[in-house]
Amino acid sequence: MKLRVMTFNIHHGKGTDRRVDLQRIVEIIAAHQCDVVGLNEVDCYFSKRSHYVDQIGWLAEALGMNHAFGHAISSPAKKRVERKRYGNAILSRYPITFERNHVFQFPSILMEDRSLLESHIQLPTQTLHVYNSHLSLNPWIHRKQVNYILHHCSDHSSPTIMMGDWNMRPKSKPWKKIAYHFTDVCQANDPTMRYATFPSSRPRTQLDYIFVSRDLSVQSAEVVQSNTFASDHLPLLTTLFLQSH
Repeated sequence: MKLRVMTFNIHHGKGTDRRVDLQRIVEIIAAHQCDVVGLNEVDCYFSKRSHYVDQIGWLAEALGMNHAFGHAISSPAKKRVERKRYGNAILSRYPITFERNHVFQFPSILMEDRSLLESHIQLPTQTLHVYNSHLSLNPWIHRKQVNYILHHCSDHSSPTIMMGDWNMRPKSKPWKKIAYHFTDVCQANDPTMRYATFPSSRPRTQLDYIFVSRDLSVQSAEVVQSNTFASDHLPLLTTLFLQSH
């Protein structure tokens, strides 16, 4: 079975031209026929900056996909019933049968809260476990988050995908720790290539990753550059093959 998987930090839909335009995100995902998408920096009734829109609900409806959302930040709104939420989301062409949000318990007063969104996606023949996260810039907190994710994800017998904006460099210590247990789709595709995803206008470094369990084989991996204005990050896309059970 073939799966097209994308990870994309959408910067609450705000492009490098300073316009908030979710339609550009829709067009990128639709054009590349994605089956599963992990999104970072998604607003849900958050503030005026994104017009108080439930962004993942809007995107899912526009694309005809199922969705899951997990907040990293959540607080009551002063004049609205809905809570202000911001975090990670997953879109899927297949049914999402389970979702759970894990807010990391390593907060710092000066650092943005982070979380891990877990979901189970029901494929025609088996269940796929998908995790999406946006990790901290702080090295100490980042290390704890990586340990948490590996502890939580390594025991599953189902095919597993972990992705998101992980704020690390290829071949760094955290990367090596993850790559010991999971396959980096970029390295599996072509280890001699650069897969720079940030900044979108002139990409210099890779911050966004897709890691997969060994029962998923990698056919291709690429940085999507069809619209460099849609966000400050570029999406990373992979085509995977899964043996049917």
